[in-house]
Amino acid sequence: MRKRLPSLPLPFCAVGWSNNKRIAIVALIVAVLVAIAATVAWLSGNGNSPQSPEVATAPPADSPSSSEAAPKPATGSGAVPAPPQIAEPVAYAKAAAQMLWSYDTRDTGRDQQLAGMRAWMTSETAYSDWASVSGQVPDPLLWSRMADQDQYATASVTEGHYPSAFKQALADDPSAITQAYIYVVTVNGKQQIAWTKGGGGAEARAETLAVQCRPNHDCSLAAIAPSVTQ
Repeated sequence: MRKRLPSLPLPFCAVGWSNNKRIAIVALIVAVLVAIAATVAWLSGNGNSPQSPEVATAPPADSPSSSEAAPKPATGSGAVPAPPQIAEPVAYAKAAAQMLWSYDTRDTGRDQQLAGMRAWMTSETAYSDWASVSGQVPDPLLWSRMADQDQYATASVTEGHYPSAFKQALADDPSAITQAYIYVVTVNGKQQIAWTKGGGGAEARAETLAVQCRPNHDCSLAAIAPSVTQ
């Protein structure tokens, strides 16, 4: 039996957050500050007719930040369950892991799978690593071939816990959680895969997830950590 963990773990960015992600977050903050500064300067002009500032245009249709980032299929999310209303990090991470390890190509298209997964993500873009989550879904060609075989997967979760590195970070700086309220949880379980003509197999699964659980709010998924820590 694992020891019960403290109620105030550290944010995910303190453990395992990639340098690229840190750079992206800093770049986002700088961009916001620049935009605010430009707006203030425009509003406080000296009376001359101001020239409209340049703004970023919408990404092209083939951009990874458009259809892949936020798919909106007209037929719902297929077999992907809606995110649960859970405010406890470990319980939410376990539900999220079960969702990530499950799929059903018999009644769910790839865009539906992505849209269903997207609904579990935090709306705070500064802390959302959608690429780490959407990268779990096979490319369109492979998904199509899986669908030809009516392939589907079910999952069961055996346990979830805060990794030791995360607990150590908590001991070093308990107050850091108040910035993002992002928790790191390692989940263990099993995935069962099946396809036509009785094909199938099973394997043990382990995933380390970052979930955001702000006070008085339901949790949401922030990222899949780059590696499993015990």
